[in-house]
Amino acid sequence: MTTDILIVEDDPEIQGFLRKGLIEEGYEARTAATAGRAEAMVKESTPDLIILDLMLPGRSGLELCEQLRSEDFPAPILILTARDSIDDRVRGLDAGADDYLVKPFEFAELVARVRALLRRIPEAVGDVISVGDLSLDLHSRTATRGTSTVELTTREFGLLEYMMRRPGQTQSRAQLAEQIWGYNFSHDSNVVDVYIRYLRKKLDEGYDNKLIKTVRGQGYQLNSDEP
Repeated sequence: MTTDILIVEDDPEIQGFLRKGLIEEGYEARTAATAGRAEAMVKESTPDLIILDLMLPGRSGLELCEQLRSEDFPAPILILTARDSIDDRVRGLDAGADDYLVKPFEFAELVARVRALLRRIPEAVGDVISVGDLSLDLHSRTATRGTSTVELTTREFGLLEYMMRRPGQTQSRAQLAEQIWGYNFSHDSNVVDVYIRYLRKKLDEGYDNKLIKTVRGQGYQLNSDEP
């Protein structure tokens, strides 16, 4: 099955350049020039990945990204923008984007990032990862702790899956940020800690055995050791 990529870009020249290049790379590429049109196309057929420009007419790409993630849109989102400040990058990633590419860029780099993002998508439908009494269903994208089912956002799911595939291994904040957000955050960013806190509230609250451990000065790990 051909991978379906939705390009949300209002500049006709850039839009055409990206579409032509991605088709030549073997992808199926659809285009939208506004956030409204992109939203409609996502509802018609969920793409495998979105390439999203932030500066769109009317509703911005940032607003569209936030809306899609609030509706649990599961696929990776790669942001394109002319803005190159750390604050702008963090704002886009916090809105739910998976990676960030600043214009102008080399097409080869964009394709490499697309491939990297697509590799993060679980391929095995129906597979379940388990650590202790915690199970993660890769198909339904839900977690189960004991008999309780937990709904996860896209970002929470990605973070939990990464940690569950490495039980007992300590992951630094930088490792988690790079793997889940696709960008080396500054040391001042607390986004990893925020999402760890979200997961703890959903998975560990009310249980004596806390699965998500803090390793002081190193990072976090997930394991099923009894207290």
